[in-house]
Amino acid sequence: MTENMNPPIDPFDTGLLSVADGNEIYWEVSGNPDGKPALYLHGGPGSALGSGSYRRRFDPQKYRIVGINQRGCGRSRPRITDALGELHRNTTQSLIGDIEAVRRHLGIDAWLVSGVSWGTTLALAYAQAHPDRVSELVLVAVTTTSREEVNWITEGVGRIFPEAWQRFEQASARRDGERIVEAYARRLATGDTEDRLRAARAWNEWESTHISLDPNWVPIDRRFDEEQGLAFATLVTHYWSNDGFLQNGKEILRGVSAIGHIPAILVHGRRDISGPAITAWRLHRIWPASRLNIVESEGHGGPQSMEQMRVALDSFAPSQ
Repeated sequence: MTENMNPPIDPFDTGLLSVADGNEIYWEVSGNPDGKPALYLHGGPGSALGSGSYRRRFDPQKYRIVGINQRGCGRSRPRITDALGELHRNTTQSLIGDIEAVRRHLGIDAWLVSGVSWGTTLALAYAQAHPDRVSELVLVAVTTTSREEVNWITEGVGRIFPEAWQRFEQASARRDGERIVEAYARRLATGDTEDRLRAARAWNEWESTHISLDPNWVPIDRRFDEEQGLAFATLVTHYWSNDGFLQNGKEILRGVSAIGHIPAILVHGRRDISGPAITAWRLHRIWPASRLNIVESEGHGGPQSMEQMRVALDSFAPSQ
């Protein structure tokens, strides 16, 4: 299957919404102003909306497409790198509050919620907190940010890449009894800028390594931007070292009954070494209204997965 996206479009409305703790959340709306409301949640945490290519997965004639930059990254303010003292206020629960604030601001009663990677964890947590506000879910590269998943991606994958993992572990400067992710989180949240940059570079090098078996792999170090790379590494390690603020990640699986009636399509790559398909499978098995599509030839969210996302969104689009 080849990637077949909708034509590129620009937002017709954007803004910064003041929310709790002195944050301003960047939001943008594109597509049909009278279309079916749909929210897109980016990955990371901290990856931001990027080029806006996510819009091409939605039919612009049928959807009112909402994208936000999550607290602390992208065009939202302040950037987490400028407000490290407020890092403790950046939690999954605060992001859920931000999403609700945007929904109310835009006058939306309920919307389809979609996400990729970390965005799927946030989408699931949001849906479980506000099931009456979610009409459907479309999730690609499914995660629940459990400790099991975090330990796998930061330590277990080292069995496949032992040389790179040894560099990653040694660069962490972890203390006795400290998990690798905790060491990086500590250094990225405190200390001087140079040490934080060293930690961010080491973290991003490992991120580039554990996705390298994906046929669509592009090394992260070739596109490392200091500001974005530092914000990304700071937020990822903050969330991962805290189990996604979701009770060891088990909160998502335990809460499926709250959303069991909501139609959902889950898309996951068979070759996703970083986030194995077992997470999507476990979720699907206990979610009556879900459908799981495994993309056999891809890893973590490649072009065929994005095409499957477009097909899923089309299936939930209004007929008229």
